[in-house]
Amino acid sequence: MCTWLGKGNDPRYTPTTTFETFPFPEGLSPNMPAADYADNPYAVAIAEAARHLNEQCDNWLNPPEWVKREPEVVEGYPDRLMPVNDHAAKKLKERTLTKLYNKHYQWLINAHSALDEAVIAAYGWATDLSNDEMLKQLLALNMERANNE
Repeated sequence: MCTWLGKGNDPRYTPTTTFETFPFPEGLSPNMPAADYADNPYAVAIAEAARHLNEQCDNWLNPPEWVKREPEVVEGYPDRLMPVNDHAAKKLKERTLTKLYNKHYQWLINAHSALDEAVIAAYGWATDLSNDEMLKQLLALNMERANNE
């Protein structure tokens, strides 16, 4: 669901109708302070799987032997990643998310599977559901919650 900008080929997604209606697992909506679900085993499992996936991707995109981390001068911003030399700078330009996901590395598939399993567990669904069945369940949950509001 979106509105169209310009000549009708530039979608603009409206948060209230597109993102804010997403049926997150019960008790894990993003509008709650993290402290409210810090002890929730589902939240912990999802966070750990997401952290692992992010670490793995970051290690591939920015191998430690090719980058040095320099503290950002603006508080709260992440460290700057700087190539250690010209060779590293050239190699780093070849490391993009698109290239990473086009390689189909088994470690990446495994990390995504672990995150998927943690999310599926949070919904209380069977682990053998097809993508279509999960989409049907998300739609049904969304409609159920919309009717209860």
